[in-house]
Amino acid sequence: MEPLSFQEYICSLDPATLPRILRICSGVYFQGSVYEISGNECCLSTGDLLKVTAVTLQKVVCENVQTGQKTELPPTFKGLFQPSPAAPPCFTPEGPSQKDSRQKGLTLHQALEQSGRQTQPLLCPAISPHALLLSPVYEVQATMHLRRDQVKIPSTLEVDVEDVTQESQDVHFAQPLLLSELLGMEEVLPAQAEILEGPHGSTIFESSWVSRLQKGQRLQIHGCSHTWRVLASARSSTRRFLLSSAYQGRFRRRPRQFAGVQELAAGLQPGQRLRVVVTQDCEGRGDDVPPLSVGDRLEAWQLLQTAGGTSLLCQRRSEEEDDEEEEEEGEELLLPLDLGGSFVEEVCDSKKYRLAELLERLTLPCDVRVAATDPALERDVLGSFSSLRLEARISQPFLVSSFCEEPDEGFEIPPQWLDLSLILTEEPVGSQAPSTHRSHVEELTEAFYYQLLAQLPGGSAPPPPRPPKPKAANGKAQARTGRTQGQRDQAHSRGRHPPAPPHPTSPKAVQAPSLPEKAKSLSIQRSTPNKYSPCPRKPAAPQLHGVPGDTDVNSSSDEHDYETIESGIQKTIHKMQAIFPF
Repeated sequence: MEPLSFQEYICSLDPATLPRILRICSGVYFQGSVYEISGNECCLSTGDLLKVTAVTLQKVVCENVQTGQKTELPPTFKGLFQPSPAAPPCFTPEGPSQKDSRQKGLTLHQALEQSGRQTQPLLCPAISPHALLLSPVYEVQATMHLRRDQVKIPSTLEVDVEDVTQESQDVHFAQPLLLSELLGMEEVLPAQAEILEGPHGSTIFESSWVSRLQKGQRLQIHGCSHTWRVLASARSSTRRFLLSSAYQGRFRRRPRQFAGVQELAAGLQPGQRLRVVVTQDCEGRGDDVPPLSVGDRLEAWQLLQTAGGTSLLCQRRSEEEDDEEEEEEGEELLLPLDLGGSFVEEVCDSKKYRLAELLERLTLPCDVRVAATDPALERDVLGSFSSLRLEARISQPFLVSSFCEEPDEGFEIPPQWLDLSLILTEEPVGSQAPSTHRSHVEELTEAFYYQLLAQLPGGSAPPPPRPPKPKAANGKAQARTGRTQGQRDQAHSRGRHPPAPPHPTSPKAVQAPSLPEKAKSLSIQRSTPNKYSPCPRKPAAPQLHGVPGDTDVNSSSDEHDYETIESGIQKTIHKMQAIFPF
């Protein structure tokens, strides 16, 4: 077939023969000319192939032969056309006769079909008394090699083409895909692919394999991963991690730290009590709220709605119980939620947990430390931290992949976070899935960590308000000996035992509020880890050991006024017997 202009070819094309494959020959646009097609940049070079899949009439340019004036007609134009007397009619087989055409006329589409490649003068009284020349403009929908979307090209594009459909039956038009689209195409996996365009945006993982996801890199994509993840942060540094459920290390519980009564209330689970030790002196508020001192042991019970607002009902345990059946003596306190302070949880659990077991037992967020590192990792970085906070469980689809030059070393890509453009090749993929141990622990960039936190439920909410800074300190003497008569009466009226279920005349019990995830996990003021992790049972001898990697609890603030212990050193030792290392 001889080359034709694109306009001539499309005007003579029978839609019933689609699709057709065309080769770009020459024209105004040649050798890589770039232009806009349907708002997208497109390049047609000599030798490029187009697979034409659809042709749609967009408009018809109507030119007056005598005046040269041009008018655009929409495809829905209702006027009728007749052949001009100055030109003999040219009809295709089985078309209307000359007599019928002169009596009834032709619709716009019939006139275009009759003329074919030849442009004939026509008459249309609805437009002009003079002869008219019709030039149709079609929108051609076509597929191009290595283009993700189909292009829509006007038939008036000034290029020459030739039809190569017969000799190009085996030509494959590779269509780019996004990695995220493969999540719904598991039937084509495993497959080998070539990256056309690497991921955009900021880096999310501090991993070497991410930087290799560049144009031209060949991958083996094996299938979807069925693991879930846990977002974690190191308490003593700014490093953040994403832990896979396939992580084989073991964890021990760490005592939670609470900065203020509001965080303490958020950590209270329904139907359970929370035992903590005060790690920082906290001033009281007159007769209603006594001060708290370092070493005080509190047991939080529930939230109560009082006239002054919501308060946390606690018991301050001043004496250690001598017998398991004997109730320890203590003082009931109502602590307002905006009260400051610093608390550490009493934990007596030495069991080693796998990640799945830990999440079944505890509510996130929670504090842990690695008791046994992952043997599959050459270096498990999590073992170097004395405390980790597990923030939230994340269910995100991942694809198990490997580089073609390293088929046995796999990694897991999250397409929703790390999308890229690629094409699938027909080359074979090994039947054995690669090892994905390198994805057991992925370190996150700080920016992406905060982005993930913001996407969690309640993650964008602001942290709880901090209590106002007290103007003066009353000292430990008020904490130990300065309990007011009103507090004694209040404790006496309630008794030393847990309160009965609320009744209409008692303060209304309210459910513990859950802090926003960001507020619970992103502590602006980081509490200094306590040297001790207390347990409610009584040790055999007074001991106080530090946890490796933790810092000492420093209570030598300038605002604190310390008293001389009136009861002697034995009373202090007796209280500290309740505290021993985690």
